[in-house]
Amino acid sequence: MIKVLDKSVADKIAAGEVIERPVSIVKELVENSIDSGADSIVVEIKNGGKSYIRVTDNGSGIEQDEAETAFLRHATSKINTAKDLNSIETLGFRGEALASIAAVTHTELITKTKDCQTGTRIIIHGSEVISNEKTGCPDGTTFIVTDLFYNTPARLKFLKSDSAESSQIIDFMSMIALAFPEIRFRFINNGNIVFSTTGKGDLLSAILSVYRLSEYKELVPVDYSLGDNTVTGYISKPSLSRPSRRNQVFFVNGRVVSSRVIEKGVTEGYRERLFEGRHPVCFLFLHTNPAKLDVNIHPNKKEVRFDNESEITALVSEGIKTALNNDVAVIEAKAKPEPVTVFETEPKVVTADSLKNAAPFKVADYIRDDEGQVDIKQILSAKPSRVSETITGEIKQPETAEISIAAPVNRPFDFDELRPTGAIFNTYITAVDDRCFYLIDQHAAHERVFYEKLVGEYMSDEKLRQPILTPIIVEAAPSVMELKDEWMDSLVRMGFDISEFGGNSLMVREIPTFMSLSEAEDFLKEYLDGASDGVRSPNTVVINKLITRSCKAAVKAHDHLSMAEIEGLLKQLKACRNPFSCPHGRPTFIRFTMYEIEKMFKRV
Repeated sequence: MIKVLDKSVADKIAAGEVIERPVSIVKELVENSIDSGADSIVVEIKNGGKSYIRVTDNGSGIEQDEAETAFLRHATSKINTAKDLNSIETLGFRGEALASIAAVTHTELITKTKDCQTGTRIIIHGSEVISNEKTGCPDGTTFIVTDLFYNTPARLKFLKSDSAESSQIIDFMSMIALAFPEIRFRFINNGNIVFSTTGKGDLLSAILSVYRLSEYKELVPVDYSLGDNTVTGYISKPSLSRPSRRNQVFFVNGRVVSSRVIEKGVTEGYRERLFEGRHPVCFLFLHTNPAKLDVNIHPNKKEVRFDNESEITALVSEGIKTALNNDVAVIEAKAKPEPVTVFETEPKVVTADSLKNAAPFKVADYIRDDEGQVDIKQILSAKPSRVSETITGEIKQPETAEISIAAPVNRPFDFDELRPTGAIFNTYITAVDDRCFYLIDQHAAHERVFYEKLVGEYMSDEKLRQPILTPIIVEAAPSVMELKDEWMDSLVRMGFDISEFGGNSLMVREIPTFMSLSEAEDFLKEYLDGASDGVRSPNTVVINKLITRSCKAAVKAHDHLSMAEIEGLLKQLKACRNPFSCPHGRPTFIRFTMYEIEKMFKRV
């Protein structure tokens, strides 16, 4: 028998699509605060957000006669017609968040618009309004959400530990604080301040306030436009990388998103600059036409779909390459840094004066990750400062320390200033300019020169071919031969003279000049083995072979080079598109500043 579900049951089912765990509630409420025009937002959680979440903002507030309506499903002030879905610029818009939160929690709303004398206080338990009354409160909105999934115990038991749930909220709050550096964010966990940003619009300052890693001071700025699209933000130098992508944060029109399209652009931008399996640190902000963006493909709006995926990939890739094709891409030798100190040894009530006189504790006492980096989440949860609360529940915050760091200046690296002085171990070329000393890996540098020459030949419109004395005969599976019209032209454009030779055989009379005979034969076999899956680009396979060939052809370590050969190599390296790394991602040269050298000798 088919019947319509009771509203309370339907609300719980629908809530499960939006509210998966505590971080879902924090995300929805914080995004609503941002949409309300707030420039100060305080978020407090307890027990990983399972028992208590409070979000307070100084935004526009909700009108008294609309406060209860806001909890109805699909009640929203952000869209009116289906046409509005084509140009969404707010973070929230569905009208599902408040209804879903109220369905599975005890929810309290305190709100006031600046035009009203009094505010509104509403208490809702499991979608049922318990009270709706006037109250005194400041302008803005406060949501207090307690006892998550109290009425759906099946969902409650699948929540993770308090620390695991807190970790996800820390991740989200860190990202949203970076997305809106013009908003002052304060985040409190179990009565302890996790971070507080200044809200002055300085992105690099916000990054350092949230992550507190000294190496982030040297992040490289990105600012690039392609058509109607723009990418800005900060990325790491090739010298700073991680074993995973978890240090890559992406924003599209202010929304924190996951995107394989953007990830692909990052990978392309750092190609040949990092070892395989290494990933850069990225904080990238994309701005695109909302009409070409679909954010309505996931209940939590975690993912977006671009109408022009190839354009977005190219935008990110070229933006990164442009930022790194400058002096900042040079790897610098660094003296071992002193241990970083961050917090106080003993927790106490924090005031502006106590922060000035606080005794530091050593980060070395804390667990480090597989990179040797301090686990920032461990620090934030282990040594935070206590916060005192007043009777009204207002949180007394210390003065936010303003962090102002000058971003690295992007300027072209001037090879003309380099003066070669010789070589050591017949492997590393030595050179100086007016400020620094350089060690240049002669093999990596020559490998880069050879590689770009070979790639240039491969990418040129007119491919040079070399005839071979004995034609190469290769066989292909019947299914591959059936698709020959789709893949044979690609081989011809690469420089192969290839034709059918009866049955499933193919004859090759000429091969590209950038391949040896054995390389060409191996390439053809590998290419044909995969052609049955449809048309495939040969670029990846070819590029890998060009890397191998350039490596074999380049001068080796311990090969003696004359001064004339050294000067000629540096001149060729200067002409390269990417002179800073070999095709494998190793640096071609390393810079030692005078300060670092003097530091090694204890002169400073």
